[in-house]
Amino acid sequence: MEILKGIVDDAVADLKDVLSDDQVAKVTKAIEAAAIRGILEGQHRAVDTCIALSGPEQHIAHKIAAEIRRKNDLLIVNLSSMR
Repeated sequence: MEILKGIVDDAVADLKDVLSDDQVAKVTKAIEAAAIRGILEGQHRAVDTCIALSGPEQHIAHKIAAEIRRKNDLLIVNLSSMR
């Protein structure tokens, strides 16, 4: 999470001279939300790909999908607690 925060802070650094602190906070929150949605979408695609596998790899693929979902859930809990 700290890496994402650093990336967003760097992205809005130039805006601090142009926007109010409240506006910068809103822009920061919007960028973080968009980045997180993008990350989660990529992870959902990975889960869907794992589930679509058939044959002898299917058992392992389902384990991987379950682990990705578990980590997504932890990410959402962590993000919710930051607000």
